[in-house]
Amino acid sequence: MLNAQLKPDDIKTLTLGNGMKFLVLPDNSIPNANMYLYFKVGSRNEYTGITGLSHFFEHMMFNGAKKYGPKLLDKIEEFNGGANNAYTTENVTVYTDWFPASKLELLFDIESDRIANLAFDSVMIESEREVVHSEWRTDLENSPFEPLSQAVVSAAFIQHPYHWPVIGYESDIKNWKRSDLQQYFKTYYAPNNCVVVITGNVTVDEVKNLAEKYMEPIPAQPAAAPVHIIEPQQMGERRVMVQKDVATPYLLITYHVPATKDSDHYALDVLNAVLAAGNSSRLYAALVDKKQLATNVFIDLPLSFDPFEFNIYVQCSDSVKATDAEEAVYEELDKIKKEGITEAELQKVKNQKLMDFYTQIETIDGKSGDIGDYEVFYGDYKKMFDAPAEYNKVTVDDVKRVANQYFKKSNRTVGILQSNVED
Repeated sequence: MLNAQLKPDDIKTLTLGNGMKFLVLPDNSIPNANMYLYFKVGSRNEYTGITGLSHFFEHMMFNGAKKYGPKLLDKIEEFNGGANNAYTTENVTVYTDWFPASKLELLFDIESDRIANLAFDSVMIESEREVVHSEWRTDLENSPFEPLSQAVVSAAFIQHPYHWPVIGYESDIKNWKRSDLQQYFKTYYAPNNCVVVITGNVTVDEVKNLAEKYMEPIPAQPAAAPVHIIEPQQMGERRVMVQKDVATPYLLITYHVPATKDSDHYALDVLNAVLAAGNSSRLYAALVDKKQLATNVFIDLPLSFDPFEFNIYVQCSDSVKATDAEEAVYEELDKIKKEGITEAELQKVKNQKLMDFYTQIETIDGKSGDIGDYEVFYGDYKKMFDAPAEYNKVTVDDVKRVANQYFKKSNRTVGILQSNVED
């Protein structure tokens, strides 16, 4: 298998004089390439008064700079056979470009223009402010899990900036000042706060020359102040109730877990798969198939810089009480805490993780995503190549240990969303 032969040395690293880091993987399997720009900024870098700014810049970055004006970026990329996207999390903001390899210089020109010369036009700011405000309203109105998640996370995190939602508070969205935007952008969209991954039919020399031409002239900025707040240990179960007109109740149980870099991450990810990956997983089999308490169960274990959360989501079946589904979840967790998992379950997950790893790196898109995630969240892209061995090292005892260590009543926050109920 060609991709199985991918080696750490195939990825070349270069760092510009302004601190912008490039990871380049030449791959001539198709005549295309991509560019992923990881800015190490997310909602954890905000504070009350400017919450939501990281997500707001995800919008603003598509609305014009000095050379490429409002709405031109999408049109020019599409005209040249390319496409783009972006996303914001609590930890990072990532911009993605896909294009014919022959258009690499055009993409450098576009990206350098919006990093160096993003427009802060007052009319455009107000237009995008309303777009984001509309998105804030729509998310709360249309997604039952969104208001539930916001309520649970704000209860689970009291001091750490993970407390507020990525989209921000409505009152902040309405009141960001132009000066807030300019200072935030200068600080966090500095080249020394960015990791760029390029994979595809390119050469390292080609990328180096273009990076020095287009990116290196952008001045570095003083490093942003580190996020120093540590969420104190939770000392007891927290519960929240959200009332909304829904057909069936929704349940969210979250536990505090370590950051992605922590040595327990792989055991927790194995536990995640045992509990909720596929129809044969423990929670799906118990709650959906056997007891018919739920129509859907899934788990989210997000990548994070700081200790974050292990989220168990349940959409209850018709006429089912959320507390009954909740107790069924605890029954399954308690079985693992007391008895552990089987060797067969563990091996199945390991096989799946290995398959997922090689499936992911079959495409240039998957390669860039993995390289960027491992560089930014695990601290070194080379750890991507250690992942299969790290999963393989996990034992049934490891899984049982992390279940007992983190799945404690005192470490959980529980949220229930249901239609209005009379007191």
